[in-house]
Amino acid sequence: MLKINNLHAKIEDGVEILKGINLEIKPGEVHAIMGPNGAGKSTLSSVIAGKEDYEVTDGEILFEGEDIIEDAPEERAHKGIFLSFQYPVEIPGVTVTNFIKAALNETRKANGLEDMPAKEMLALVREKSELLGIKKDFLSRSLNEGFSGGEKKRNEIFQMMMLNPKLAILDETDSGLDIDALRIVADGVNAFKNEGNAVLLITHYQRLLNYIQPDFVHVLADGKIIKTGDKSLALELEEKGYDWLLK
Repeated sequence: MLKINNLHAKIEDGVEILKGINLEIKPGEVHAIMGPNGAGKSTLSSVIAGKEDYEVTDGEILFEGEDIIEDAPEERAHKGIFLSFQYPVEIPGVTVTNFIKAALNETRKANGLEDMPAKEMLALVREKSELLGIKKDFLSRSLNEGFSGGEKKRNEIFQMMMLNPKLAILDETDSGLDIDALRIVADGVNAFKNEGNAVLLITHYQRLLNYIQPDFVHVLADGKIIKTGDKSLALELEEKGYDWLLK
């Protein structure tokens, strides 16, 4: 599904952050990327999603066999790449429901489909919101305005489930969540994942992986993946930290 070869990227002022990333994610897989602050984890997720703050200087990003380096962020989203933001933006005056409706229908339009019928949309909203414990009044609030950290993250998982992307990239979804919110978010991710899609988790902490079972854990440091393993690697990092890998 996603194949990254020798990816190098820098920010606009010329500082290189990614220094040769190689990564392959197949349908049905869950990958977790861990690493110290400043390692390039969030940069990697942003570059995959096409954020324009970064410049790819070498390498390729293949999504379903197609090079997407030149694609705009919205084109990548329409092809099935979803990115949850570490710091979701507030959009006053636009309700959660209206935002989801617009995003979903825009993706359908880009793929040659008509708008989702209102009755079908309503049923889908009800199904996914109930799964995440989202109340009806929450859906009529302005997007992320006055939301707690947990509400913002829960809302992004709701968006992911409604849009049903092929690749979901979750950038520090566990940041700032209490144990109950973490469990709800994890339940949403587990309900979403199947053999036809894939999940890339960016996280600092092993605790999220107590609820979402990764197939692969990668350690990113100084712009490169320096070690790959299974869930046991995350447990080892929790116990030892990163210093033993950086020596």
